[in-house]
Amino acid sequence: MAFFNFLTMKLDLLVFAAHPDDAELGCSGTIAAHVAAGYACGIIDLTQGEMGTRGTPQLRLNEAKKSSDILGLQLRENLGFADVEFTNDHRHHLEIIKMIRKYQPEVIIANAIRDRHPDHGKAAELLQQAFFKSGLSKIVTTDEGVSQPPYRPKRLYHFIQNDYIEPNFVMDISAFWQTKLDSIMAFSSQFYNPESDEPETFISSTAFLKSIEARAIEFGHRIGVQYGEGFTMTTTPGIKNIFDLV
Repeated sequence: MAFFNFLTMKLDLLVFAAHPDDAELGCSGTIAAHVAAGYACGIIDLTQGEMGTRGTPQLRLNEAKKSSDILGLQLRENLGFADVEFTNDHRHHLEIIKMIRKYQPEVIIANAIRDRHPDHGKAAELLQQAFFKSGLSKIVTTDEGVSQPPYRPKRLYHFIQNDYIEPNFVMDISAFWQTKLDSIMAFSSQFYNPESDEPETFISSTAFLKSIEARAIEFGHRIGVQYGEGFTMTTTPGIKNIFDLV
């Protein structure tokens, strides 16, 4: 169910996230940095977050649209998988493969490989399998009745969420910290709002927002900058010039 889609062309960076707001919490600074550098970036949310305590699916879709405008995305879609109940199986792989083949991103970013919320690790595993299978010519998919050629992006990375995971690399997001915050707070139903009369949740306290900043400061400190976002990968990174390392 697409609700924000200005292009049908190739993307540079495509983020798949289990819930609306996962991408904002995990890698919106990185997204904003690449949008500013001229890359075409998009987010595909797997579910509408309908099992969340606060808000409604429609409200969260509206909030995702607001966040997308803040980040300058070229694309945001929602696959409508069942929140909490989606499974890591071939049927769900096919829906993701269709999106990978349709937008042919150079790089994919997905949920944390493990986390407090079981959907996050499950989504990471789902993306890992779909990422590989998308390059297999004998897996047939179509888009609006047209056969899609096999395609496998160059890289798959995972952002880090609530649980600490040692990053393989850290992205400097210092210049885009405020954009990250603004994109997170676009989901006003989910995070701290003194005017809300909805039940308090794990992520609706001021302490949770402070933890997001603390993590960004910690990762930034690791590379000598103010704010950073950490990522993991399942392959070994390589460089062509030793002086490229920061």
